[in-house]
Amino acid sequence: MKSRIDSTAAISVTDLFTIGIGPSSSHTVGPMRAALTFMDSLPARPKRVRCELFGSLALTGRGHATDAAILLGLSGYRPEGVDPDAISTILGDIRAQGRIRFGSAAEGWVPFTEETDLVFRMGDFLEAHSNGMRFSAWFADGREPMVRDYYSIGGGAVLPGEALPDPALGHNVVQPFPFSSGAEMLAQGEASGLSIATLVLRNEGAWRTQAETEAFLDSVIDAMSASIDRGLRQEGLLPGGLKVRRRARAIHNRLRLQQDALGPAQIFEWVSLFALAVNEENAAGGRVVTAPTNGAAGVLPAVLHYYRRFVPGADREGERVFLLTAAAVGFLYKKRASISAAEMGCQGEVGVACSMAAAGLAAVLGGTNQQIENAAEIGMEHNLGLTCDPIGGLVQIPCIERNTMGAVKAINAAYLALQGDGRHIVSLDAVIETMRQTGEDMASRYKETSLGGLAVNVVEC
Repeated sequence: MKSRIDSTAAISVTDLFTIGIGPSSSHTVGPMRAALTFMDSLPARPKRVRCELFGSLALTGRGHATDAAILLGLSGYRPEGVDPDAISTILGDIRAQGRIRFGSAAEGWVPFTEETDLVFRMGDFLEAHSNGMRFSAWFADGREPMVRDYYSIGGGAVLPGEALPDPALGHNVVQPFPFSSGAEMLAQGEASGLSIATLVLRNEGAWRTQAETEAFLDSVIDAMSASIDRGLRQEGLLPGGLKVRRRARAIHNRLRLQQDALGPAQIFEWVSLFALAVNEENAAGGRVVTAPTNGAAGVLPAVLHYYRRFVPGADREGERVFLLTAAAVGFLYKKRASISAAEMGCQGEVGVACSMAAAGLAAVLGGTNQQIENAAEIGMEHNLGLTCDPIGGLVQIPCIERNTMGAVKAINAAYLALQGDGRHIVSLDAVIETMRQTGEDMASRYKETSLGGLAVNVVEC
């Protein structure tokens, strides 16, 4: 099984942008959803459950809070609903009492000993995908144990081991303007006279009304803003043992004193600050938007905030256009390659986010469809080969700063594309295919395993 989505499947903006908790969409949000799905599928209350983690989930799971995510999911919590401030208390109760909740309080509890019932299969991989999980449940009536495999394929999306289509991906949905490549996207725009954002908005009508789609986009925009705002207020050390100190609040205080002398350098400092604030929140397990992943959650909010703050005439409608256009590009990466760092390295996370953000910004700056496609191509072209080698398995170094680089690079890509007429040599489709090939050729030690790169060449403190 490949994590590349069937190119005939319709993907919605609600699949691409989801509100959850940090630090990782593939290692935290996905496993939580898988554990919850498994428990919801059980025919009766089990006498015991076990989860085995494989591949990248085992190798870097503790640094990505995969263990916490599994406990929360098994206990019925959802990434979009759990209160980040309550998680430590919930986990403390589970570990102290040695049990997880099954269904409602009236349905009872299931004994759970983390040392034996949550197993990290270090160095073992399931065949289908690096982010593999195996859940088992035993029952008091002596029936055969129930065993299910799940794969966290990036962006919080989960597929079952039987490789059944994800129903959320809309295999039976008929869209008025379907596209599975950049060329098809441009052709649809040319034939209809519609912008890329409008193509996506019309396609979303296959699932819901325009008002409902706009309300969803507004909730994403507000969540992105909230993650910036909260990140700017917090201080202290990030969890995990590296003793990484939050910097966003101190930088924010300094930049506020320099607002009267705002120049290009200061603007880029602000953009970097916005991304830094989001990814410090993500590293701390706070609430962020997968865009398209948690590890790259700071890029789109930072560029969106740049538009809001520094582009004259910015408004909520423009912010929706930004997200719809970015989503169109994100769909292509999901269909034609992957947004999983365990498959593609960080080019599949920060690289994709940079490409999406460049497209979104080019759109709200008045770019044509061809210029938007060019901006997306430039955004990825200069992230090709980017590895994922988090020190200590934590989404901190180099992940937090890498988002600041991705945001600045996206703005550069958008303005560079707007200087041309949309004609360029390397197409978006070509760069996506190149990213896919590069990811497949990349050694596994550079793909979210913490077995190579900075993860082994920097001594942990």
